[in-house]
Amino acid sequence: MTVSATTAAADYASINVAKTTSASSSSSSTSTSSASATLTSNYNTFLTLLTTQLQNQDPTQPMDSATFTQQLVEYSQVEQQIDTNTNLATLISQGLSNESASAVNVIGKNVEVQGTQVGLTDGAATMGYTLPSSAASATVTVTNSSGTVLQTITGGTASGSNTVSWDGTNSSGTQLADGTYNFSVTALDSSGKTITPTNTFSSGTVNSITSNSSGVELNVGPLTTTFSSIISVS
Repeated sequence: MTVSATTAAADYASINVAKTTSASSSSSSTSTSSASATLTSNYNTFLTLLTTQLQNQDPTQPMDSATFTQQLVEYSQVEQQIDTNTNLATLISQGLSNESASAVNVIGKNVEVQGTQVGLTDGAATMGYTLPSSAASATVTVTNSSGTVLQTITGGTASGSNTVSWDGTNSSGTQLADGTYNFSVTALDSSGKTITPTNTFSSGTVNSITSNSSGVELNVGPLTTTFSSIISVS
Protein backbone atom coordinates (compact mmCIF):
# COMPACT_ATOMS: atom_id res chain seq x y z
CA MET A 1 0.00 0.00 0.00
CA THR A 2 1.33 3.41 -0.92
CA VAL A 3 -0.04 6.64 0.51
CA SER A 4 1.25 9.66 -1.39
CA ALA A 5 2.15 13.03 0.04
CA THR A 6 -0.90 14.37 -1.82
CA THR A 7 -3.17 12.02 0.14
CA ALA A 8 -1.57 13.04 3.41
CA ALA A 9 -1.88 16.70 2.50
CA ALA A 10 -5.55 16.19 1.67
CA ASP A 11 -6.15 14.68 5.10
CA TYR A 12 -4.28 17.57 6.67
CA ALA A 13 -6.43 20.02 4.69
CA SER A 14 -9.60 18.38 6.00
CA ILE A 15 -8.29 18.87 9.53
CA ASN A 16 -7.67 22.54 8.72
CA VAL A 17 -11.31 22.84 7.65
CA ALA A 18 -12.44 21.30 10.95
CA LYS A 19 -10.27 23.74 12.88
CA THR A 20 -11.66 26.72 10.94
CA THR A 21 -15.21 25.53 11.58
CA SER A 22 -14.43 25.15 15.28
CA ALA A 23 -12.93 28.63 15.56
CA SER A 24 -15.93 30.27 13.90
CA SER A 25 -18.29 28.71 16.49
CA SER A 26 -16.04 29.05 19.53
CA SER A 27 -18.64 31.13 21.38
CA SER A 28 -20.23 27.84 22.41
CA SER A 29 -18.35 25.38 24.61
CA THR A 30 -20.43 22.52 23.16
CA SER A 31 -19.43 23.27 19.56
CA THR A 32 -15.79 23.70 20.65
CA SER A 33 -15.78 20.24 22.24
CA SER A 34 -17.36 18.76 19.12
CA ALA A 35 -14.76 20.37 16.87
CA SER A 36 -11.98 19.14 19.13
CA ALA A 37 -13.31 15.59 18.84
CA THR A 38 -13.36 15.95 15.04
CA LEU A 39 -9.75 17.14 15.03
CA THR A 40 -8.67 14.23 17.20
CA SER A 41 -10.46 11.74 14.95
CA ASN A 42 -8.80 13.16 11.82
CA TYR A 43 -5.47 13.25 13.62
CA ASN A 44 -5.73 9.52 14.40
CA THR A 45 -6.67 8.80 10.79
CA PHE A 46 -3.64 10.77 9.62
CA LEU A 47 -1.36 8.76 11.93
CA THR A 48 -2.84 5.46 10.72
CA LEU A 49 -2.23 6.43 7.09
CA LEU A 50 1.36 7.36 7.79
CA THR A 51 2.26 4.22 9.75
CA THR A 52 0.47 1.98 7.23
CA GLN A 53 2.49 3.55 4.46
CA LEU A 54 5.73 2.78 6.31
CA GLN A 55 4.69 -0.83 7.00
CA ASN A 56 3.78 -1.55 3.39
CA GLN A 57 6.48 0.27 1.49
CA ASP A 58 8.63 -1.67 -0.96
CA PRO A 59 12.00 -2.39 0.78
CA THR A 60 13.75 -2.09 -2.57
CA GLN A 61 12.12 1.27 -3.22
CA PRO A 62 11.67 2.98 0.15
CA MET A 63 9.78 6.22 0.51
CA ASP A 64 11.58 9.29 -0.72
CA SER A 65 13.17 11.04 2.26
CA ALA A 66 11.86 14.45 1.19
CA THR A 67 8.30 13.12 0.98
CA PHE A 68 8.62 11.41 4.36
CA THR A 69 9.96 14.60 5.95
CA GLN A 70 7.09 16.58 4.50
CA GLN A 71 4.54 14.20 6.00
CA LEU A 72 6.28 14.33 9.39
CA VAL A 73 5.98 18.12 9.30
CA GLU A 74 2.28 17.79 8.49
CA TYR A 75 1.94 15.32 11.36
CA SER A 76 3.49 17.85 13.74
CA GLN A 77 1.23 20.66 12.51
CA VAL A 78 -1.89 18.55 13.10
CA GLU A 79 -0.75 17.83 16.65
CA GLN A 80 -0.19 21.55 17.28
CA GLN A 81 -3.64 22.38 15.96
CA ILE A 82 -5.27 19.92 18.36
CA ASP A 83 -3.37 21.50 21.25
CA THR A 84 -4.41 24.97 20.08
CA ASN A 85 -8.06 23.94 19.96
CA THR A 86 -7.88 22.51 23.48
CA ASN A 87 -6.31 25.71 24.80
CA LEU A 88 -8.96 27.78 23.03
CA ALA A 89 -11.73 25.82 24.78
CA THR A 90 -10.01 26.49 28.12
CA LEU A 91 -9.82 30.23 27.41
CA ILE A 92 -13.51 30.33 26.49
CA SER A 93 -14.41 28.58 29.75
CA GLN A 94 -12.30 31.03 31.74
CA GLY A 95 -13.89 33.97 29.92
CA LEU A 96 -17.39 32.80 30.84
CA SER A 97 -16.34 32.35 34.47
CA ASN A 98 -14.90 35.87 34.62
CA GLU A 99 -18.02 37.36 33.03
CA SER A 100 -20.22 35.51 35.54
CA ALA A 101 -18.17 36.87 38.43
CA SER A 102 -18.54 40.42 37.09
CA ALA A 103 -22.28 39.98 36.49
CA VAL A 104 -22.88 38.97 40.12
CA ASN A 105 -21.91 42.50 41.17
CA VAL A 106 -24.90 44.06 39.36
CA ILE A 107 -27.59 41.93 41.05
CA GLY A 108 -29.97 44.25 42.88
CA LYS A 109 -28.74 47.32 41.01
CA ASN A 110 -30.54 49.46 38.48
CA VAL A 111 -29.13 49.13 34.97
CA GLU A 112 -29.74 50.65 31.58
CA VAL A 113 -29.83 47.99 28.87
CA GLN A 114 -29.34 48.75 25.19
CA GLY A 115 -32.11 47.53 22.89
CA THR A 116 -35.75 48.01 21.91
CA GLN A 117 -37.35 45.80 24.54
CA VAL A 118 -38.61 46.83 27.98
CA GLY A 119 -39.76 44.82 30.97
CA LEU A 120 -43.05 45.86 32.61
CA THR A 121 -42.77 45.17 36.35
CA ASP A 122 -45.56 45.88 38.82
CA GLY A 123 -47.23 48.08 36.22
CA ALA A 124 -44.22 50.30 35.59
CA ALA A 125 -41.52 50.54 32.94
CA THR A 126 -38.88 53.03 31.86
CA MET A 127 -37.59 53.48 28.32
CA GLY A 128 -35.01 55.85 26.93
CA TYR A 129 -33.30 57.09 23.80
CA THR A 130 -30.46 59.38 22.76
CA LEU A 131 -30.98 62.09 20.14
CA PRO A 132 -28.04 63.47 18.12
CA SER A 133 -29.75 66.89 18.06
CA SER A 134 -32.81 68.55 19.56
CA ALA A 135 -36.16 67.65 18.02
CA ALA A 136 -39.51 69.43 17.61
CA SER A 137 -41.40 66.29 18.67
CA ALA A 138 -40.70 62.75 19.87
CA THR A 139 -43.05 59.83 20.34
CA VAL A 140 -42.42 56.45 21.95
CA THR A 141 -44.62 53.63 20.63
CA VAL A 142 -45.11 50.48 22.71
CA THR A 143 -46.10 47.25 20.93
CA ASN A 144 -46.56 43.61 21.84
CA SER A 145 -44.73 40.63 20.33
CA SER A 146 -47.19 40.61 17.40
CA GLY A 147 -46.48 44.25 16.54
CA THR A 148 -49.85 45.54 17.75
CA VAL A 149 -49.62 49.13 18.99
CA LEU A 150 -50.56 49.26 22.67
CA GLN A 151 -49.66 52.79 23.72
CA THR A 152 -48.02 55.96 22.43
CA ILE A 153 -46.17 58.28 24.79
CA THR A 154 -44.89 61.80 24.19
CA GLY A 155 -41.16 61.90 24.86
CA GLY A 156 -38.51 64.51 25.49
CA THR A 157 -36.97 66.41 22.60
CA ALA A 158 -33.63 67.50 24.05
CA SER A 159 -30.37 66.62 22.40
CA GLY A 160 -28.79 63.73 24.31
CA SER A 161 -30.45 61.21 26.63
CA ASN A 162 -34.22 61.24 27.21
CA THR A 163 -36.35 58.86 29.28
CA VAL A 164 -40.09 58.18 29.45
CA SER A 165 -42.16 56.24 31.96
CA TRP A 166 -44.99 53.88 31.08
CA ASP A 167 -47.68 52.83 33.57
CA GLY A 168 -48.44 49.61 31.70
CA THR A 169 -51.84 50.68 30.36
CA ASN A 170 -52.91 50.50 26.75
CA SER A 171 -54.60 53.29 24.78
CA SER A 172 -57.96 52.29 26.26
CA GLY A 173 -56.69 52.59 29.81
CA THR A 174 -56.63 48.84 30.47
CA GLN A 175 -53.82 47.65 32.71
CA LEU A 176 -51.62 45.15 30.87
CA ALA A 177 -49.91 42.14 32.42
CA ASP A 178 -46.29 42.35 33.48
CA GLY A 179 -43.96 41.03 30.82
CA THR A 180 -41.65 42.00 28.00
CA TYR A 181 -42.77 44.53 25.40
CA ASN A 182 -41.20 46.25 22.38
CA PHE A 183 -40.87 49.96 21.76
CA SER A 184 -39.73 52.33 19.05
CA VAL A 185 -38.96 56.05 18.91
CA THR A 186 -40.01 58.56 16.28
CA ALA A 187 -38.41 62.01 16.44
CA LEU A 188 -38.94 64.89 14.01
CA ASP A 189 -37.24 68.25 13.58
CA SER A 190 -39.07 71.53 12.92
CA SER A 191 -39.24 70.79 9.18
CA GLY A 192 -40.75 67.35 9.73
CA LYS A 193 -37.55 65.49 8.92
CA THR A 194 -36.89 62.33 10.89
CA ILE A 195 -34.14 62.38 13.51
CA THR A 196 -32.80 58.88 14.12
CA PRO A 197 -31.87 58.14 17.75
CA THR A 198 -28.28 57.03 18.21
CA ASN A 199 -29.31 54.66 20.97
CA THR A 200 -32.40 53.16 22.61
CA PHE A 201 -32.49 51.52 26.02
CA SER A 202 -34.65 50.45 28.93
CA SER A 203 -33.91 50.44 32.63
CA GLY A 204 -34.74 48.20 35.55
CA THR A 205 -33.38 46.24 38.49
CA VAL A 206 -31.34 43.10 37.93
CA ASN A 207 -33.04 40.26 39.82
CA SER A 208 -30.68 37.43 38.92
CA ILE A 209 -28.18 36.16 36.37
CA THR A 210 -27.97 32.99 34.34
CA SER A 211 -24.78 31.51 32.86
CA ASN A 212 -24.95 29.10 29.94
CA SER A 213 -22.96 28.09 26.86
CA SER A 214 -24.02 31.30 25.10
CA GLY A 215 -22.66 33.53 27.86
CA VAL A 216 -24.10 35.39 30.83
CA GLU A 217 -27.70 36.59 30.77
CA LEU A 218 -29.32 39.14 33.09
CA ASN A 219 -32.89 38.93 34.29
CA VAL A 220 -34.08 42.54 34.55
CA GLY A 221 -37.61 41.95 35.79
CA PRO A 222 -39.29 39.90 33.06
CA LEU A 223 -36.70 41.03 30.49
CA THR A 224 -33.81 38.67 29.76
CA THR A 225 -30.77 40.28 28.15
CA THR A 226 -27.05 39.75 27.74
CA PHE A 227 -24.44 41.10 30.13
CA SER A 228 -22.76 42.92 27.24
CA SER A 229 -25.95 44.95 26.63
CA ILE A 230 -25.52 46.95 29.85
CA ILE A 231 -24.63 50.58 29.14
CA SER A 232 -24.79 51.93 32.70
CA VAL A 233 -25.17 50.77 36.30
CA SER A 234 -26.48 52.83 39.22
